[in-house]
Amino acid sequence: MIEFFNQYAPFIVFIHVLSAIVWIGGMIAIRLTVHPSLQTIENPQIKLGKTLEIMKRLLNLVIPMIIALIITAVLLIIGEGLKETELYSIVLVKEGIWIVMTIIFTIIYIKRYQAEKLFKQKEFTSAKESLKLIPNTLLPINISLGLIALYLGVTLRGF
Repeated sequence: MIEFFNQYAPFIVFIHVLSAIVWIGGMIAIRLTVHPSLQTIENPQIKLGKTLEIMKRLLNLVIPMIIALIITAVLLIIGEGLKETELYSIVLVKEGIWIVMTIIFTIIYIKRYQAEKLFKQKEFTSAKESLKLIPNTLLPINISLGLIALYLGVTLRGF
C-alpha cells in the first residue's frame, strides 16, 4: 500500500483536494450566489422547481466527491504514516468533521428528495417547508466545517 502511495502521491493529494474544493466550493456558490438569485423569481412554483433542480445537480456531483475524499483520506493516512505521528489527532479531528459534513449532506439529500416528491404531487407549500432548513442552517454549518477541514488539511501538509 505504501509503495502504491509513493508512486501516486501527487495524484492522490490532487484528487483529495479537488474533491474538497468541489464540495465546499459548490456549497459556497449555491449559498452565496445561486440562492439569492433564485429569490428574485416571482413565481413561487418556478422558483421551487429551479431550486430542486439545482440542488439535485449539486448533490449528484458531490456524491462521487465524498467517495473520493474517503478513499484518498485512507490512502493519505496510510501512505504518509500519519497514524504513528503526533499529527494523528489533527487527522482524527479532520476526519470527524468530514463525517459530520457527510451526515448533514445526507440530511440535505433526503430533504430535497422529500421536497421533490411533494412538488410532483403539487404540494408546493409542504415542499418549500421541507427545504427551509437547508439555506440558512445546514449549508452554512457545512461550509464552516468544510473550511475548517481545509485549514487542517493544509496544516497536515506542513505549510
